[in-house]
Amino acid sequence: MKRPAAALFLALLLSAGAPAFAALSPAEQKMGVTVDTEYDRTVALLEKLVNQNSGSMNIAGVTAVGDMIRPELEALGFKVEWKPMAAAKRAGHIVATHKGKAGTKRLLLIGHLDTVFEADSPFQTFVRKGDEAEGPGVGDDKGGMVVMLSALRAMQAAGALKDANIEIVLTGDEEDAGDPVSISRADLIAAGKRADAALDFEGLAVEDGKDMGSIARRSSNSWTLSATGKSGHSSRIFSEAAGDGAIYELARIITAFRKELPEPNLTFNVGLVGGGQSADVDKDGVRIAVTGKTNIIPPIAVAKGDFRTLSQEQTDRVQEKMIKIVAAHSPGTDAKISFEQGYPPMAPTEGNKALLAKLNGVNADLGLPEMPTLDPLKRGAGDIAFVAADVDGLVGLGVASRGDHAPGETADLNSIKRQAKRAAILMTRLSREKR
Repeated sequence: MKRPAAALFLALLLSAGAPAFAALSPAEQKMGVTVDTEYDRTVALLEKLVNQNSGSMNIAGVTAVGDMIRPELEALGFKVEWKPMAAAKRAGHIVATHKGKAGTKRLLLIGHLDTVFEADSPFQTFVRKGDEAEGPGVGDDKGGMVVMLSALRAMQAAGALKDANIEIVLTGDEEDAGDPVSISRADLIAAGKRADAALDFEGLAVEDGKDMGSIARRSSNSWTLSATGKSGHSSRIFSEAAGDGAIYELARIITAFRKELPEPNLTFNVGLVGGGQSADVDKDGVRIAVTGKTNIIPPIAVAKGDFRTLSQEQTDRVQEKMIKIVAAHSPGTDAKISFEQGYPPMAPTEGNKALLAKLNGVNADLGLPEMPTLDPLKRGAGDIAFVAADVDGLVGLGVASRGDHAPGETADLNSIKRQAKRAAILMTRLSREKR
C-alpha cells in the first residue's frame, strides 16, 4: 500500500535523525508539511486579495476584501463579525473569535484589510515574478493576512486549533485611521485587554539577509505651531515698536527644536510651513494658503510636523520640551503649539522580549537562525501599539517585502512558508500555556 506523501516525508525526517527538527512534535511537523502542501492555495488567495483595490478610503473595496476573508475564517471555526465604521468615515473591521480550552492563554492576531493605494492609483495588479510578486498591498498587509490564514489552517490540520483561544482583529483603516480614534480603535483596544499575547502580522523585517525580530514600534504624533507678530512696514523690523514678526519667531522655534530636542529613539520633522499677511490651513491639514509682500512684516506663520517616540514617557517629556521652547517668545510676538497623538508607542518591554525568546525557540526547533532584535527606528507605527499598554506583543509575522507604500511593492513569496510555520508553532505553544 502506497504511503501518503506527507506521512512518508515525516517518516524520513524521523528516521534520518534530522537534528534541526528533533524538538518538533509530530503535530508541529505536520503543520510544516501542511504549509508547504497548501502553498499554491495561499499564493492564489494573495493574488485574489491584491487584485481587489482596498485603499483606506475605498469603502466598497475594503468591504469586498473583508468579504473574501470571512469564509476563510469561518471554515476554520471562527465566529466572524463585521464592525462597520461609518461613524469614523471608514469601511469597517473584521473581528473573529475562536473559543478553545478554558484556562489557557488568549491570543490576539492583528492585521489589516486596507492599503495605501486608493482606487485612482495606477498601481493595481498582482504580477508574479518567480518567487516574488508585485502588487498593491502584496506585502502590507495582504501578504500578512495570508500568512495568518496559512498558519491557522496548519494548526487545524494538526488538530491544534480546536483548543486554542484566538481573537483576530483585521482593521480596515490601518494606513489612514478613522477619526475619532476612540471609535475606530475601540474594538482593537478592547481585544487587547482580553488577550495574553498579541501577534502582529505586518511585514517581516530582513537585514543583510537575516530575519529580524520586532518587539517595539515607535509612536506617531503630530503638532501644529502658530506664531503671531505685529504687522507693519518692513523698515521697522526688529525695532522695539515692531518686534521680530511672526516668521522670524517661527524660525526661532523650529531652530531651537533642532538644537534642543535630539535624544535616542526620537525623530521629529517639520513637514509644512507658511507665513505672511495671512496663512490659512485647509481642513485636511495638508495645504497652507498664504499671502504677503516683501515690505510688510508678517503677522502670522504656521508650521505642522510630527515626532516619533519609543515610550509614552518619552512622548510626554518631548512635548514638555517643545512647550517650553515655544513659550520663550521673541519681542513683540506670541506662539502656540498643539499636539495630536496618532499611534501610541510600543515600548520594548521585558514581556515582548520574552515572546521573541519563545519565537527563537521555535526557530531553533525548525533549524532556522535566531532572529536578532530590530532597531525600533527602522519600523514605523502600527495598530499593535494601541494594545501595547495592556498585553505583550510581537511584530512582523507577515511576509518579507520591499518597496512598501510605493508602486512596485514586492513580496518574497518564499517567506510565506517559514513565516507561517513559525506562526503556527508559536501560536500552538502559546495557546497551551496556562493563563
